[in-house]
Amino acid sequence: MKKYQVLILLGGLGTRVKKFTRKIPKCLIKFNKKPFLYYQLKYLKNRGIDNVLLSSYYFSNTIKLYVKKNIDFINVKIVNDGKLLGTGGAILNSLKYMEKKFYIIYGDSYLNFDLNKIKNKKNLATMAIYKNKNLYDKSNISLKKSNKIRYYKNIENKKLNYIDYGVSYVDKSIFNKRLNKRFELSELYDMISKKNILSSYIVKKRFYEIGSYEGIKDFKNYININEFN
Repeated sequence: MKKYQVLILLGGLGTRVKKFTRKIPKCLIKFNKKPFLYYQLKYLKNRGIDNVLLSSYYFSNTIKLYVKKNIDFINVKIVNDGKLLGTGGAILNSLKYMEKKFYIIYGDSYLNFDLNKIKNKKNLATMAIYKNKNLYDKSNISLKKSNKIRYYKNIENKKLNYIDYGVSYVDKSIFNKRLNKRFELSELYDMISKKNILSSYIVKKRFYEIGSYEGIKDFKNYININEFN
């Protein structure tokens, strides 16, 4: 069985941007006539990634058709979860296809740095973070000693400066600590960060996302300036 280096989570319904997602999944929203997924996959290929697994549910067949017709520069496997499993449950459903250590990327996140820099063989989990100060979204992370972080699923009444950048590099073993078959990845990150397992890599450049209308607008402007083939 082929093992994959990157898992992209595409199962969400895109309810926060439903103006765009009534008939297509969020990852196929177009920017300069190319869907967001194209830019994600091109970014990965340009950084030496050869094998990517897409965890899908909402309009999974539409994603599959797009990849089959348009993506020939990188090896892509698509797993249809069949139902909403939460981001954590979706990973469990695809875990058998992944390498022992692999990247997890949110399906609405565009990375603005070299993701190879977060690779660390010693750490069980390393998360890219950005000193956001609630600028682009609500911050959800505090930085501790020795490069460890405290990740908060519930950020109510918390004064935090850092935010999850949208990519982590993890060891499969952290999923032995899962809560149940259907859960959110944020729950697991919250739990392992309490045990001082979650490490950080601080990115200096801002992130881009299409999970909000403001994010879509910002990414459109970014692509207009930085268009690539």
